[in-house]
Amino acid sequence: MKILIATDTYPQQLNGVSRVLDKTEKELMARGHEVRIVSADDFTNFPWPGYKEVKIAVFPGGKAAKIIESFSPDAIHIMSEGPVGWAVRGYCKRNNLRFTTSWLSRLSEYVSIRYKVPLKWLHGLLRRFHNSAAQTMVTTDGMAAEARALGIARVTRWRRGVELEKFRPVEAKIFEGLTRPVMLNVGRVAVEKSLEKFLSLELPGTKVIVGDGPQLNELKRKFPQAVYLGIKEGEALTECYSAADVFVFPSITDTFGLVNLESLACGLPVAAYPVTGPKDIIGNAPVGALDNNLQLAIEKALLLDPADCVAHARTYSWDVATEDFISSLVPVSAVEALPVDV
Repeated sequence: MKILIATDTYPQQLNGVSRVLDKTEKELMARGHEVRIVSADDFTNFPWPGYKEVKIAVFPGGKAAKIIESFSPDAIHIMSEGPVGWAVRGYCKRNNLRFTTSWLSRLSEYVSIRYKVPLKWLHGLLRRFHNSAAQTMVTTDGMAAEARALGIARVTRWRRGVELEKFRPVEAKIFEGLTRPVMLNVGRVAVEKSLEKFLSLELPGTKVIVGDGPQLNELKRKFPQAVYLGIKEGEALTECYSAADVFVFPSITDTFGLVNLESLACGLPVAAYPVTGPKDIIGNAPVGALDNNLQLAIEKALLLDPADCVAHARTYSWDVATEDFISSLVPVSAVEALPVDV
């Protein structure tokens, strides 16, 4: 197939959604599909205030139409609810083309937290956006239930995988000299990740933050005793996971948390709140501890067996994830009309 995928965060932002799309594109091409990614890089853009790594497309509608018509896709998928996503959705609506969407992040919650926009308004836009699609893909059963509760009508699963050839236990000395246990967090350093809840805990050991973001300088000032390593990629990131003693995931807004899978694949148990994402990944497996008391979750996770973590991560296959995606796509043209907005 010729598959067009629209996104507002790829490839410039290093986050879970971008990494999922990068891996999915490679898997699709390996199966013989032709993929066209439409992102903010295709248009005049500017950096999102406070998130310089995220580009916002300026009036992408006209050029988006030309890209779609030139590529002539067999299927169209929209990954995000930003300007690029709305532009491609608008083109499909005007031309009676069927398409699918993903609900992969709590963008509504992030915008509400940062800019004090009423969440009710944002959820209304979310319903309008996704209920025009033939199907909306979500990562977990928990997210499927939340989507239906919000009024998103047609929901299907797009599971996740982990790159086991990349993320695996390795010998690493990166944290030599640090007081144990080493408690690691990897990801965007931003207010919605609730890193203050982690860094404010009074625990023996060393807290390590890997990543960058708009809250980094603030956290360095408030919690100078933590170690801040900036962005790590490739083997350097694998070494961070492998050398730590516990992975701490304090976010309560993430819809999945790919970093949890990466840490498990490296033999690193997870400590998190019992919320969508960690709850779906860990389930009842002895690979993480979920508790509303994050300190207690960390203490429990430190007792878990790394071998169990690796075995659990190996049940998440990119082959299965990619087949989920392919089977959820729809042909762009069909006899029936597009769904009515709800």
